[in-house]
Amino acid sequence: MKKCQYHGQCVIAAPDLFSFAEDGSLKWVETIDDSLRQQAEDAADVCPEQAITLEG
Repeated sequence: MKKCQYHGQCVIAAPDLFSFAEDGSLKWVETIDDSLRQQAEDAADVCPEQAITLEG
């Protein structure tokens, strides 16, 4: 089941990791280094659908 409902809160919280494509689909960076970890955690925290999960 697809949880993301394209609210865009992740784009606001972590613009280096999430963005919208021209067609409205969501794009994201799948593998990050430690310098972007806080942005990823912030995006996961603000996602209303809790669709973002972090590993490791």
